[in-house]
Amino acid sequence: MSVYLDLSALQSVPAANLNRDDLGSPKQVRYGNAPRIRVSSQSWKRVIRHGVEADLGEKAARTRMVPVRVRQALERIGWPQELAEFAGQQVAASAGKKGIGTEKEGHTSVLLFLPEAAIEELAAVCSEHRAALEKGHGQKKPGQLLPLARIEEILKRRTASISLLGRMLAELPDANVDGAAQVAHAFTTHTAEPQRDYFTAVDDWLGEAETGSGHLDTAEFSAGVFYRYATVNVSDLVKNLEGDTKAARTVLASFAEHFLLSLPQAKRNSTAPHTVPDLAYLAVRAHRPISLAAAFETPVAPDDRGGFSRTSRAALADYATQINRLTGHRNRRFHGHTTIDPAERLTGVGDALDSYDELVEAAVEAALPADEQSA
Repeated sequence: MSVYLDLSALQSVPAANLNRDDLGSPKQVRYGNAPRIRVSSQSWKRVIRHGVEADLGEKAARTRMVPVRVRQALERIGWPQELAEFAGQQVAASAGKKGIGTEKEGHTSVLLFLPEAAIEELAAVCSEHRAALEKGHGQKKPGQLLPLARIEEILKRRTASISLLGRMLAELPDANVDGAAQVAHAFTTHTAEPQRDYFTAVDDWLGEAETGSGHLDTAEFSAGVFYRYATVNVSDLVKNLEGDTKAARTVLASFAEHFLLSLPQAKRNSTAPHTVPDLAYLAVRAHRPISLAAAFETPVAPDDRGGFSRTSRAALADYATQINRLTGHRNRRFHGHTTIDPAERLTGVGDALDSYDELVEAAVEAALPADEQSA
């Protein structure tokens, strides 16, 4: 039976545009017949991934530029540009039985997700087979000149973040990894719509007699209290890490920390929306995960002081209470929370802890007990 770590958070975000659509507007969703502001899972997942990689010192890259980076690595050690470029193309051509296509700029036709250290390894393979590359360079149909098994083995290599978030590559099915983490789109707990901002930029060297601005435009932003949710299949994470439960504890704690403390970086210089969640709720469950998003299908109303944070926290706690009643607390190893206002004494969301650190530590211990690792 799988074990899951569920993570829920309520976070008030002031004027910002964390995640834009194709027109530059904040993304939206209609839920409970009310418009909400939305932040895509991909947007938040990317900044979480970068945080986890920084913690673990295992950088990975989701990129189409592998042939370009291989070319650059070979040029740094003295290869002629044209031969280095051909070698980079051969790395893609020698990936799998049919290879991976490349486009005019030298990019692969699909995104690859691999450890950054793989570039030097691929360049080393090219160096080992330089004679074959020199012979095939200039031929109309050179074929696959690099050892397929070596190239595939390097492209299949994983980091902790790949084990956590997964990888899909149709051209190399054996490189696919079912991600252990699932991240939901964040959305406002209340009705919210984008607002427009008319702004100007002053030309500092404009003459005193001259009027007007150097630039004027409009931009859109939004504000609100967001419900955020993610879950990690702890059993799959351990499996993806080849049974290393100690590493799984480290990865799980890092993911939980960055889920709570990260923020998408769009428009950060002009909005600086660096808030943290006022309520974090973590639960360790067996059998299946449970999102509390439906707590906000009916948009929350503001409290008597006009804010949505307090009523959002109350709505989440009330809904959790009813979910606990329906499920009978079955298959739940732990649940707990930490909140900005301990005096609220929220029920339905488990033990009250003082800090994010204490909450994460308790949840990770429940999901992967330390004494079981040493047994």
